Amino acid sequence: MKKILLTAVFALTFSSVFSQANEKELLKKNEEAAANLIVEKPNGWVTKGIFTFLANQATFTNWTAGGQSNVSGNIGLNYDFNYKKNSWNWDNKVIAGYGLTKIKGDDVKKSDDRLVYNTLLGKKAAGYWYYSAFLNFKTQFDSGFDATTGIRTSHFFSPAYFQFGPGMLWKKSDNLKFNFAPLSSKLIVVDRQFTLLGSSFGVLQGQTTRYEFGTAINGYYKFKIAENVTVENILNLYSNYLDRPKNVDIDYTLNINMKINKFLSTNFAYQTIYDDNTFAGFQTRQVIGLGLNYGF
Repeated sequence: MKKILLTAVFALTFSSVFSQANEKELLKKNEEAAANLIVEKPNGWVTKGIFTFLANQATFTNWTAGGQSNVSGNIGLNYDFNYKKNSWNWDNKVIAGYGLTKIKGDDVKKSDDRLVYNTLLGKKAAGYWYYSAFLNFKTQFDSGFDATTGIRTSHFFSPAYFQFGPGMLWKKSDNLKFNFAPLSSKLIVVDRQFTLLGSSFGVLQGQTTRYEFGTAINGYYKFKIAENVTVENILNLYSNYLDRPKNVDIDYTLNINMKINKFLSTNFAYQTIYDDNTFAGFQTRQVIGLGLNYGF
């Protein structure tokens, strides 16, 4: 009788332990499945955006150390609208910005002016890889003037840049992706008035367009370095096979958003461009200030 009881107790104990192990394993699998569901973007549209207004002011009165009173303001839009259906991904981003600055005793001048649209279509190949096709469009809203002569050198849709072509996309998430397009086209459009006396933005004298064929590499990486601090990196590289392919065009933008509360944040934007068709050197733009934000 004692042996039967001991055997029964041992069997019950083993069954209990085995059952608990199975329950733990099942729970772990359920947690992993739930995590995958959270990471995996659902089918349909996912939209998000932020509208920002930055303001800066400096006032000097009888200031012996020197300085000029000035006021400036910038408005910006950063909007994403992405679509997913099974193995298809379609990512879209619109970036727009316009700013003015007024220095005492001087005319109002632009401090920012850009309109950018990026669209990227991907069909899943394997793992994080997708067959892709992309289109990038870039222009400005307002006229630009030569700092020395005051002559107008650009206006809306002049110049306008188009890049497009097939490629391969590596995408881990909406916040980390790289697209490689070795057979891409680039088209530069300029109003004829800017090429009457010579070339403009790489477009030859008397013409209105310039066509290039080459490799385009586009990268995007967004991450948090603290709970309320977000860093966004946007990189675009282009090499023209038809003319000096070693002179790679570079366009890099860094956006840092330091959130104070729901509506206020400190924003820092830095952009550098190298395009020897436009200017023989690096162009840089930097904007920093206290921002009024509206997310949607």
